Amino acid sequence: MKRRLVSDLMRGHELVTLGPQATVRQATRIMAEHKIGAGRVTDGHDLVGIITERDVMNRVDAKGLDPDRTVLRDVMTRGPKTVSPDDPAIKGLRILKDEGFRHIPVARGKRIVGVLSARDFTSDELAEVEDEVDFQRAFVEGGVEHTVAEESARRRRARQL
Repeated sequence: MKRRLVSDLMRGHELVTLGPQATVRQATRIMAEHKIGAGRVTDGHDLVGIITERDVMNRVDAKGLDPDRTVLRDVMTRGPKTVSPDDPAIKGLRILKDEGFRHIPVARGKRIVGVLSARDFTSDELAEVEDEVDFQRAFVEGGVEHTVAEESARRRRARQL
């Protein structure tokens, strides 16, 4: 399998950004209009945060905040982890898996250039990260019975059936 870069996954992605002073209502309308699950919050061209559907549910709705009066700077995830367009795609997927994220911003320094979603990755890339997680879990539990290569081969055979 050819190793892809983050930039390979970004083709065709529309870059939608929001200002930190935008209200949650404005953000959710823009996100719905563009069919995206995460909005990049920028100050000029610099990434300052991210607002996701999960953030709106947990930090606004669940707390009874008014989406017409609540601004993004008050409920966004500040300083989110990012990947570079030049990073291996699998690095972005590892961060998503390790952190429990569904979206990760792509940035050059602080300048936002895109976002990746878990659905941007291939089944082979997902399987590779799952293999790593399984191996690490088995190692920590003290019962490594298969090598990573053996486990990867077993999963590939299972997917082909």
